[in-house]
Amino acid sequence: MINELLNMNGYGLYVWSAFGFTLFSFGCLYIVTKIQYVKEQSKFVKKFGNLDTSKAAQARTQRINQEILSGASNI
Repeated sequence: MINELLNMNGYGLYVWSAFGFTLFSFGCLYIVTKIQYVKEQSKFVKKFGNLDTSKAAQARTQRINQEILSGASNI
């Protein structure tokens, strides 16, 4: 029973290697995306981390920022 599942009428090697390659590729894509996200997040915090409330209120009044924030659910 288990041998039939693994062998898949002679196509098992192809199927399981493709499945493994896909799983490996998704894992690598996740790791690369996570690393880029952390880098961008640290750059954002470095640039805008010390934004006080008066500057934040002024930034919200700018037209381009209003367009960006219009799609956000928690303005």
